[in-house]
Amino acid sequence: MNAVPRPAVPLPPAFGAWREGDPPGRRRWHAARRPLPLEAGGELPGVRLAFETWGRLAPDASNAVLVLHALTGDSHVAGPAGPGHPTPGWWDGLVGPGLALDTDRWFVVAPNVLGGCQGSTGPASPRAAGRGPWGGAFPFLTQRDQVAAEAGLADALGVGRWALVVGGSMGGMRAVEWAVSYPERVGALLLLATTAAAGAEQIAWTNAQLGAIRADPDWHGGDYHGTGRAPHAGLGLARRIAQVTYRSEAELQARFGRAPQGAEDPFHGGRYQVESYLDHHAAKLLRRFDAGSYVVLSEAMNAHDVGRGRGGVRGALARVTARTLVAGVDSDRLYPPAQQAELAALIPSADRLRLIESPYGHDGFLIETGQVGALVRELLG
Repeated sequence: MNAVPRPAVPLPPAFGAWREGDPPGRRRWHAARRPLPLEAGGELPGVRLAFETWGRLAPDASNAVLVLHALTGDSHVAGPAGPGHPTPGWWDGLVGPGLALDTDRWFVVAPNVLGGCQGSTGPASPRAAGRGPWGGAFPFLTQRDQVAAEAGLADALGVGRWALVVGGSMGGMRAVEWAVSYPERVGALLLLATTAAAGAEQIAWTNAQLGAIRADPDWHGGDYHGTGRAPHAGLGLARRIAQVTYRSEAELQARFGRAPQGAEDPFHGGRYQVESYLDHHAAKLLRRFDAGSYVVLSEAMNAHDVGRGRGGVRGALARVTARTLVAGVDSDRLYPPAQQAELAALIPSADRLRLIESPYGHDGFLIETGQVGALVRELLG
C-alpha cells in the first residue's frame, strides 16, 4: 500500500511575532521612561509591555488582579480570536462576568511578558528608531527582570498592591518572584504547576528544545529577522518535544494508542495519530510565535531560582506575606507535585498542597478551569 498524500499546509509567516502595523486587537502598551537594569548586568533600553485589561479599576485601586501567562502564552487571557489575536483567550473559562475572576468586580490585568513576541519588547523588536531588530543581540533576561518591568506597568496603572497575583508554569515563576521581590504589593497569591527553582530535568528538556532551534540552518545566531526565512523546522521540533512533556503518558495512550492517522500507512511514510497531533501543535505555534522569544524565555525559565542571592529558597520564601494557595496537577510529569509541595511547605502563609485532578498532565492548569476557579474564589472570597 502506498502512503496517502498529506493535505497541503499553508507556509507560516517568516516569524510569528506581532509587528508594528498589525491590528492591535485589545492590546494597550506601557512604555518605560528609563532603561531597565538587568540582573545579569547591563540594561535594556526602550522597554515596552503589551497588556490587556478587563473590568474597571476601583477608585482606591483595591480590586486589581494580575494574571501571568506561561511560555507561549500572551496577554489575550479572555476573548475570541480575531484581528491582532491569532488564538482565543487561553483562560476564557476563568475571566469574565460571573466567572471566578468576575470582571464586574475585579480589574484583571494580563501583560505579555518582557522578551515575548506578542507586542512586548523582545528579539523581534527594533533596537531603536531606524535600526533593525534585536535578534541574537537581545540580552539575557531573568524572571526578576520581567517582574521589574511588570512593576513599572503596575505603577503606570496606579496599582500599588495587587488583590491577587496568579500564574501557572512560567507564569507561576513570575508570580512567586512578585511575592518575594515586592511582598508589600501582593495581597493574595495563587501558584499553579510551578516551582521555586528550575530543576535539572526541566533544564534538560529545555536544552533539547533550544538545541533543535539553534541547529536549524535558518537560525543564523538569532539574526534571521528580515531575511524572509526563520528556523521553522527547529521551532516546530522544539514544540513537539515540549508538547509531549505537557501531557501525560496515560492521556496520550488513551487518546491515540498506536492508531494510524486516517488512511495514512506508517509502514509507507504515513503517520500515527500521535505524530499528527504533534505536527498540529507545531504548525499552530509557528503561526503565532517567534523562535527568538522562545529561546530568550526558555533561558529565563532555566535561570529561575527564587533563592538566588537571598539565602536560598527557604530564606526567599520566608519573605512572602501574601495569603497563598499552591496547587499542582496530579498527572504533571514536567512540574511534578513535589515541587509545589516544597512551595506550600516553605511559604509561611500557605496551607497544604492542593491537587488538581486531571488526566492532562502539566496542561491541566490551563484546562481544568473549574478546579482552578474554585481556588481563585477561595482566595478572593
